[in-house]
Amino acid sequence: MNISIFGLGYVGAVSSACFANNGNRVIGVDISPQKVKLINKGKSPIIEEGLEELIKKGIKTKKLLATTDEISAILNSDISIVCVGTPSLANGDIDLSYIHKVCIKIGVALKAKKTFHTIVIRSTVSPGTIRHCVKLIEESSGKRPTHEFGMASNPEFLREGTAVKDFYEPPYTIIGATCRKSEIELKKLYRQISSPIFCLTPEEAEMIKYANNNFHATKIVFANEIGNICKELGIDSHRVMEIVAQDKKLNLSPYYLKPGFAFGGSCLPKDVRALTYKAHHLDLKIPMLSSLLDSNEYHIQRALRLIYNTGKKKIGVLGFAFKAGTDDLRESPMVTLIEMLIGKNYKVRIYDNNVFLAKLLGKNKEFIEQRIPHISKHILKKMEDVIKGSDIILIGNKSPEFSKALHLIKPTQTIIDLVRVDPHRITSDNYVGICW
Repeated sequence: MNISIFGLGYVGAVSSACFANNGNRVIGVDISPQKVKLINKGKSPIIEEGLEELIKKGIKTKKLLATTDEISAILNSDISIVCVGTPSLANGDIDLSYIHKVCIKIGVALKAKKTFHTIVIRSTVSPGTIRHCVKLIEESSGKRPTHEFGMASNPEFLREGTAVKDFYEPPYTIIGATCRKSEIELKKLYRQISSPIFCLTPEEAEMIKYANNNFHATKIVFANEIGNICKELGIDSHRVMEIVAQDKKLNLSPYYLKPGFAFGGSCLPKDVRALTYKAHHLDLKIPMLSSLLDSNEYHIQRALRLIYNTGKKKIGVLGFAFKAGTDDLRESPMVTLIEMLIGKNYKVRIYDNNVFLAKLLGKNKEFIEQRIPHISKHILKKMEDVIKGSDIILIGNKSPEFSKALHLIKPTQTIIDLVRVDPHRITSDNYVGICW
């Protein structure tokens, strides 16, 4: 395939050399004559293991060429990959000016081109950038998007020091294309990479890199805060985290990594409080761990605002326990939310088969009758009665009977789903997801 790559810095240089090594014809473009000269001499503009050998090979086989002439590069390629920098601004936002300038230059060059062209943003950019860049290219080229050009987000996952290896062994390849034709072209480009390919919307693709990097940052801060506590207690922190990482069922797995409602139950809130107290007793600051309960409380307030915004007052709650398949009400965020609603004079009806049984027989009988009797009287025996008498249906856990009951809810009623009981729905019409 014929590729032009804009920006021969870290990502651009590695991508250029590796795509050329895969047999593609690559034209690297940069405003720096020095970088262009280095690459054309078979030299690497950065220090990265194995990169100079690939550049030298690409130049020798004439699969790789560097230039400052962006128009020539566009006219002699079918795919343009943008790898220019997106540095931070003083306010924390990213500077997209380099991306925008390149896109306008590409658009100008496309005026003279008669064949379809795909423009790919490989730089890390905030969600919505691709859509904006489509408009810039459309305006500067006079070409029609999806008909004469397409765009895509294709974030990279390259680590300094292992970038060449990471190029060939990424966790996955992400393609967020604006049209089917560009998506197909990029799938062909990555056909030699064995990792799975995920085709998403441009916004989803743009968000993936931020989600990944913030998750990595979270893990580092978490390990450091646990390490600080361990050190003060004379515990080997590396041994502790080594064992934590051995749990592939919950700790290093998709479990818990699903947006939904606040956490609750008999373990998480209690243990977060206990460890936070211990750290404070040791005169340690643990900003991230200390923020967990505040963040959890914010999520409950967010659910409350979604209800307020409807302007409706009759609330039917499906799911009372903190998760499906249990009658445990201890520190259930649903209990907190329901108490807030009752306190603000909402008319609340509640259905949870497990909790209804517990009210009569289960281990939570004392808790229901003594701690939350004001909520107990709102519990109904039949789910149909709760749905029928409510303007808002609030889904609080993933009990299978709730997903099966969605067909009972009329278009005039509002569904507020806190757990994504239907994995195929996002906020639209009368359905509202708390964070999807």
